[in-house]
Amino acid sequence: QLQLVESGGGLVQPGGSLRLSCAASGFVLDYYAIGWFHQAPGKMRERVACISSNSGTTDYADSVKGRFTISRDNAKKTGYLQMNMLKPEDTAVYYCAGLGSCSGSVFVWGQGTPVTVSS
Repeated sequence: QLQLVESGGGLVQPGGSLRLSCAASGFVLDYYAIGWFHQAPGKMRERVACISSNSGTTDYADSVKGRFTISRDNAKKTGYLQMNMLKPEDTAVYYCAGLGSCSGSVFVWGQGTPVTVSS
């Protein structure tokens, strides 16, 4: 059974940091890209970052460039999203996903972890 499980969300003050994790099971994560998406209330889900299977390529949404860093540890079958300098507008449910490549489609979603940025 293909599965992704996110963790690390929570409440943080503006300017603070959080590190999200995404643990994979049921498939060989090494072969696939990992994407992180967020969905704020009443808005569509959008991609914030993606990393290729060998970590050779990363891309970021303009709204998070310079603040968020995506990474992965294939030996641990885990992806990460380091979020720094968080803003209230980063408040959303964050999902990780497995993709064939960063230009491909999603084949598995995690259940999501909520992030709230508020003072």
